[in-house]
Amino acid sequence: MSSNQSNRSKFKLRFLPIMLACVIALIAAGCGAKDSGTTTPAAPKTSTEAPAATETPTTDEVRKVKHAMGEAEIKGTPKNIVVLTNEATEAALALGVKPVGAVKSGLGDTWFPHLKDQLQGVTELGEESEPNLELIASLKPDLIIANKVRHEKIYSQLQGMAPTVVSEDLAGDWKQNFTLYAEALNLIDKGAEEMKKYDNKVAEAKTKIGDKLSTKVSMVRFVPEKVRIYMNDTFSGVILKDLGFARPAAQDKDEFMEVVTKERMADMDGDIMFYFNADFTEEKLGTKQQEEWMKDPLFQQLEVAKNKKTFKVDEVIWNLSGNIISANLLVDELVKYSEQM
Repeated sequence: MSSNQSNRSKFKLRFLPIMLACVIALIAAGCGAKDSGTTTPAAPKTSTEAPAATETPTTDEVRKVKHAMGEAEIKGTPKNIVVLTNEATEAALALGVKPVGAVKSGLGDTWFPHLKDQLQGVTELGEESEPNLELIASLKPDLIIANKVRHEKIYSQLQGMAPTVVSEDLAGDWKQNFTLYAEALNLIDKGAEEMKKYDNKVAEAKTKIGDKLSTKVSMVRFVPEKVRIYMNDTFSGVILKDLGFARPAAQDKDEFMEVVTKERMADMDGDIMFYFNADFTEEKLGTKQQEEWMKDPLFQQLEVAKNKKTFKVDEVIWNLSGNIISANLLVDELVKYSEQM
């Protein structure tokens, strides 16, 4: 070996420990950086990242809706809706939902005239008081809307077919029912929007009617063999109260209705009288009852008779269909009638 090679070997050997020490130090420093808080932080999440799954409910979310007969568990937003009262049919349509099945009007035609165009293709399920259970089951609904007054006895059967939401009462409770149905349909915001539109219409109508709101409005229904005065807890009674109309003392009660005899005919009086006739058959027995009473000398003594302030109105809109579509139509009619008050 030459002297130069010998010198280079000695140089390498002399510095080898130093080089090994540097390598070990670098490795240790790297490991320490990995475990310590001195690592470079990750880039912050941008606003385009999807939120956690818990923040965005899925369409399969199960909702619990309390109602007059208990609690219904409804999965997501129902698609196949069955409605077993005419007022629920109106509510569903107002919320933009076309049911797959609905009970008929009970007036001879399947649907009420003001709704029939919207109900083309909907399966008719029989009467409110006796819907066709087999037909309901065949539609495979994912939600049934019913009413305790009409359907308490068949509730367990309905519940066995699909989640069933039951309203407590009819007539004067139409706003509560509308809100319940909107919740069941997973359309709470839409329901609030439609109710706000109704409230705005009422406010506008009150301005138009003005001091005519002091007019005492009588509401009478002629049915076969009976005559009823309608009070505040009725469909039309609620709307009259919303508008602020006065009522005759005998009718200004938070009750539904009262049957009156001819001896109590004075309780029908007011500044103006609206009446509707229950004509369920071709014989039009409600109209016959109305004609007989209005020919009676006792009726001729009433102020509404003397002043020719009796007006026959459409029972469908003023009484039977019973929800927000008819409520809006009724407000419009009362604005027009105020010109004759």
